[in-house]
Amino acid sequence: MAETDVIQPDVLVLGSGIAGCTVALLLADAGVEVALVTRAADPAESNTRYAQGGIVYVSPPDGTDVLAADITRAGAGHCRPRAVEVLVGEGTARFEQLLLERAAVRFDREPDGSLALAREGGHSVARIAHAADATGEAIQSALVRAVTAHPCIRLLSNHTAVDLLTPSHHGLDRLSVYAARRVVGAYLLDNESAAVRRCVARCTVLATGGLGHLYLRSSNPAGARGDGLAMAFRAGARVINTEFVQFHPTTFHMTGAPHFLISEAVRGAGARLVDARGQPFMQKHDPEWRDLAPRDVVARGIHEEMLATDAPNVFLDLASYLGADEIRRRFPNIHASCLAYGVDVTRDLVPVVPAAHYACGGVWVDDWGRSSIDDLYAVGEVSCTGVHGANRLASTSLLEALVWGARAAEDIAARLPDRPTHDVADIPPWRDSGTATPDPALISQDLRGIQHIMWNYVGLVRTTRRLRRAIHDLRHLETQIEDFYHNARITDGLVGLRNAVRAALLVALAAWENRRSMGAHYRIAD
Repeated sequence: MAETDVIQPDVLVLGSGIAGCTVALLLADAGVEVALVTRAADPAESNTRYAQGGIVYVSPPDGTDVLAADITRAGAGHCRPRAVEVLVGEGTARFEQLLLERAAVRFDREPDGSLALAREGGHSVARIAHAADATGEAIQSALVRAVTAHPCIRLLSNHTAVDLLTPSHHGLDRLSVYAARRVVGAYLLDNESAAVRRCVARCTVLATGGLGHLYLRSSNPAGARGDGLAMAFRAGARVINTEFVQFHPTTFHMTGAPHFLISEAVRGAGARLVDARGQPFMQKHDPEWRDLAPRDVVARGIHEEMLATDAPNVFLDLASYLGADEIRRRFPNIHASCLAYGVDVTRDLVPVVPAAHYACGGVWVDDWGRSSIDDLYAVGEVSCTGVHGANRLASTSLLEALVWGARAAEDIAARLPDRPTHDVADIPPWRDSGTATPDPALISQDLRGIQHIMWNYVGLVRTTRRLRRAIHDLRHLETQIEDFYHNARITDGLVGLRNAVRAALLVALAAWENRRSMGAHYRIAD
């Protein structure tokens, strides 16, 4: 592929986390030319990288029926049965084929060589494969190495997808509005040169991750701003279940410190949530599962404790329940991260609060990752397969990304010979509609405004009045941002801001329309 303003791979994959890398690798292994695009300068930078706990691995003593029951219970009965069946039926084989054999990820092992398996909240048994407390980083590093070495993959780092290309909207042939809607690639902004390229492909895969950064407190990196969700919506794709934003119960809380994740595996190992006096409290909110209840239950339990005691946070107590050597061995990165802010988890209580963590909804897809638009697939957190229902069971998301990434690759490879290549001449080169250079301070201020609105009005507990206020404020802000967007030169920050406000509205509107409390969507009367 020549270095021009036009890129023409067979398949365009947007996002380099576990989902995007899985699709790209398996397609490339089949001889398909793939362009793998990430807005990050480092392709290893993704939500996958920050997954601490691990990935579900079903071994013989743990039946798939038990896992399916755990997923459905955590999802508040809103999981799509067929999607759960696919996940539990194929998960182990996909895990072994891609992560153990193809990418050679180094998971922790027992002395006999078998995988070391941990337990997390909502799981009946220990079934979480892990690499200490940095599982995501181990997976991501291995996959990026494989992607970088593959001759059929063109890796485009530091490129931002501006919008998906649809002939009915972007094409010069206006009669295409009468045809079925189809995605034929994307406009890509090279963040180094500021040039926008046309990438025209026979199939396009969204693997852009989630939207946690829309909230004031989030465990997600800054790139999780809802880019793929917003682009798909503008292209006309069906979007569902966006009200179900899962809040992780335990992120580190200290003034001036980031809200980094304290893995659920810590509680799986025996740590307890306690108040300022060191007293456990989760037995009041879920007498059966207590600290290992599903995440929505634990997060609301913490929220209620904070309100009842007028406290800015609660605490995790590792030291009273785990030995210092075990803590350092099993959770070295958590130990080091907390120590950097003066908290020694082998002795001290760890201040924690809930934070936005995972989007259970997204772009609707079928069992093969196909969206409602021709030639557009979605995999990973940007998609909604129905596996997670109203609340995700811990450590199922990496497995879902793996399974649907593999399925999407298989489906694309089978269908690709029959997919036409769109005429590049029909897609005009990008033209900036404005000349002004966007002010980063204004972008940052508007994004901060979105985060405050979402945290205060579309957060852990929602009311009719709060949601009405959120929708009003976000609509007003979107009008201003769209005007800003159309009168300025394109930048990554401006693209992200435009996507963020649209993604925020998709969450708020879905929350407004769903008057029934379910899982991560919790409404109270006002």
